[in-house]
Amino acid sequence: MLELQGVKKTFNPGTPDAKCALDGVTLRLAEGDFACLIGSNGAGKSTLLAAVSGEFFPDEGRVFIDGEDVTFTPDYRRSRVIGRLFQDPMRGTAPHMTIEENLSLAYMRASGRRPLLGMTGRAERAMFREKLAQLGLGLEERMRQPVGLLSGGQRQALTLLMATLTKPKLLLLDEHTAALDPATADKVMDLTKRIAAEGRITCLMVTHNIEDALKTGSRTLMMDAGRIVLDIAGDERRAMTVEKLVERFKQSAGEALTDDRMLLAK
Repeated sequence: MLELQGVKKTFNPGTPDAKCALDGVTLRLAEGDFACLIGSNGAGKSTLLAAVSGEFFPDEGRVFIDGEDVTFTPDYRRSRVIGRLFQDPMRGTAPHMTIEENLSLAYMRASGRRPLLGMTGRAERAMFREKLAQLGLGLEERMRQPVGLLSGGQRQALTLLMATLTKPKLLLLDEHTAALDPATADKVMDLTKRIAAEGRITCLMVTHNIEDALKTGSRTLMMDAGRIVLDIAGDERRAMTVEKLVERFKQSAGEALTDDRMLLAK
């Protein structure tokens, strides 16, 4: 489903500020895989998601989605097959537009149809209501309200629904619960796991929470200095503990894990 072959990216090359953000990343995710990506600040996690989504083109290497080489396909074209959520709940929705209008735009963008605001059909509106009801937040009764009136958790749940309204080939989650309070974060994470499982959606999720990275999805990846240094799945992952993972990181990266945010996120 997703394949990266030796992807490299250096920002500000040839200057004192040169930064090798991705150093020959190779990764394969099969359809339905749910991989959690962890690593210290600056390890390259969000940069990797940006490379997959097409925010920039790599200096070297190739990116394939569902067997198609999209290495030099611009992000607006990849967005038809990639859903993406960010840490900031304010991203991903238009606050001055209604819930219905936001859903209509997301549906038409993913289906390749030309968006015509105010022209949502009866069938689409019924589908939106049904999908919103499944969130369990009562948003199906507020479809005419501006999205800007929603709480952060409600907006993030809506963004998740928008990203998966038409099943994407790939869902990228960049710490999408980090800015929410614990109870709301748990609810949005539960929704994420349910929607991904029901649709067998391939997911790549960045998180700082090591426990979440070990219990969510099917694989745990760890990055350091622009490289994937650990890839754990199956029985090995089920037997892994936070303490063992920290020690494995030290063995693979040659240094101790010092990111307090990760070590304290339990």
